Amino acid sequence: MNRIDERFVKLRNEGKVAFIPFITCGDPSLSLTPKLVLELEKGGADIVELGVPFSEPLADGKVIQGATERALKNKVTLSKVIDLVKDLRKETDIPIVLLSYYNPIYRYGIVRFVEDAVRASIDGVIIPDLPPEEADILKEKAMELDFATIFLVSPTSTEHRIKLITRYSTGFIYYVSLEGTTGMRERLEETIQYNIETIRAFTNKPIGVGFGIGTEDQARRVAEVCDAVIVGSAIVSLIDKNKDNEKLLEIIGGFARKLSIGIKKVRK
Repeated sequence: MNRIDERFVKLRNEGKVAFIPFITCGDPSLSLTPKLVLELEKGGADIVELGVPFSEPLADGKVIQGATERALKNKVTLSKVIDLVKDLRKETDIPIVLLSYYNPIYRYGIVRFVEDAVRASIDGVIIPDLPPEEADILKEKAMELDFATIFLVSPTSTEHRIKLITRYSTGFIYYVSLEGTTGMRERLEETIQYNIETIRAFTNKPIGVGFGIGTEDQARRVAEVCDAVIVGSAIVSLIDKNKDNEKLLEIIGGFARKLSIGIKKVRK
């Protein structure tokens, strides 16, 4: 088991749901990213999702696109993200997952990416634009090195695709709670519980829910039906609004604590 598996086993034994915050690596700066990760951990994060900036983030809404643009201006690359996590491991053992589009990984070299990620103690990867049918090289190397490959199930996924995705996914299943791109929403989709129950019919792997979750109340309600709550745009937006504020870390840590408290109130 890698760190992700160990964390979910621990949380299940405690009857708790995981809190997984997302931030874009290099936003507002590469030097602040490790501090933000540590602050999120102190705020109750169980796993941290680090976004690798890419020039065409098709699945991302305006907020994360803005963060990506700022990170690219800071000349953040996949290599720098891997090196950052390697250095960060001197200070934390929290599970870390990269979210990257396929192009940077393909250009880096799929096998080389997995090997270097594992050497840097990165625990897994989410690649939104890589379907499982085309992930054989990644999957083979990842299985060899106990590196999690996390694939996405959408509200429109058929039972055939759900079976395929749950078979290929390790670490956890990422359920995208709404159609469209990332971003905060005023209301949660009414189909979340039904679709989670459908996925559970095909797997006993942990299921995380992301996209559209931005408040403590929304996080708590989603936590009632899943194993992990993923929050991205709300955190990234708060970083953007406070990027020049000397209390940025304190603000992000406080918001993380509120989300974590809402999630941890739910016992499975």
